[in-house]
Amino acid sequence: MTSDAFVPPGFTPPTSLVADRFHLEPLGPQHNVADHAAWMSSIEHIRATPGYPDGNWPPLSGMSLEKNLSDLRRHADDFTRGAGFTFTVLDPVDGDVIGCVYLYPSASAEYDVTVQSWVRADRADLDVPLATAVADWIATDWPWERLDRCGR
Repeated sequence: MTSDAFVPPGFTPPTSLVADRFHLEPLGPQHNVADHAAWMSSIEHIRATPGYPDGNWPPLSGMSLEKNLSDLRRHADDFTRGAGFTFTVLDPVDGDVIGCVYLYPSASAEYDVTVQSWVRADRADLDVPLATAVADWIATDWPWERLDRCGR
C-alpha cells in the first residue's frame, strides 16, 4: 500500500458483515428515510458515543431529509472511489436502520484507518458488540493493521 492510498490497488472491499443481532451493508441513498430517523432520534446518545468528541455531529438541530440524502450520496461516492467506506447497520429481522459504521483514512500517521460507529439510543446495548465485531472484521477482511478505534 502506498502512503497516499487508502486501500491497495485492486482491493475489493467487503460489502457485508453478518452477525446475529445486526448486519452491515454499504450506506446509500436508499437508506435515507430510515437513516435520518435513526440518528435524529438519538442525537444526544450519538454525541456521547466514543469517537464523536468534537461535538459537531450530529448537529443538535438535526438536518433536513434532503441534506441527509446529500450526505448519503457523498458516502456512497466515497465507497465507489475507495476513499472511505460507510456502512449502515441493519436489524436482521425487520431491516430497520439501527446505526452506522465509518471507515476513513486517519488524519494521524500513527494509524491506517479511523473506525467510528454509532447505534440508536434504543439499541445502545449493541454499541460494544458492534464495535468489537467491526474491529474483528477489519482484522480478517480489510488491509489495515493500525486502527484508530476512537477510544474503544
